[in-house]
Amino acid sequence: MRRRGLFLVLEGPDGSGKSTQATLLCEALRARGLRVTRTREPGGTPAGERIREILLDPELSAITPATEALLYTASRIELCERVIRPALARGEIVVSERFVPSTLAYQGFAGGVPLPSLRALSRDFLGGLCPDRVILLDVPAPRGLGRIRRKKDRMEARGPAFHARVRRGFLALAKSEPRRWRIVDARGEPSAVHAKVLGTVEACIGS
Repeated sequence: MRRRGLFLVLEGPDGSGKSTQATLLCEALRARGLRVTRTREPGGTPAGERIREILLDPELSAITPATEALLYTASRIELCERVIRPALARGEIVVSERFVPSTLAYQGFAGGVPLPSLRALSRDFLGGLCPDRVILLDVPAPRGLGRIRRKKDRMEARGPAFHARVRRGFLALAKSEPRRWRIVDARGEPSAVHAKVLGTVEACIGS
């Protein structure tokens, strides 16, 4: 059992492979005998999954970026209080697909909601909870979107210009916090990308 928990977040544009890499990372950590809680945004709790249905419903294309930000924050509050904080208190490693940076990238950099307003939401409602490591799976927007074979959800279906702004937002966030963030080129084979991802957390887990 770890004495303190560790909070790892996988970020990136749509189609960057977050779910695949979260699976591989959790398997690798558990193989080392570490206790791991995996979750995702939006979702991860009963209320969060309901909110996810609204946010990703392609028939609700008229939702404003500000409304999106508030819905994502509501889902995140539930996730933090019911899943992330308890797992960290138990000394577990939490691996989350997306967290606050996604709201900053999608609703802020790409959607036009002022970043100070979005940061204030996190500050006021999350009590300062921040990831120990943010791993940005970086891939050009056209390549990432080209990987999506199923019907695109509401966020994925937005145009290439929007997704290019999302990617620029993520890169700007990574540049602003180089000690917390690590950028991984996600264009390779999943196994090769996984090796890079695992390498970015080695120091965090003491291996």
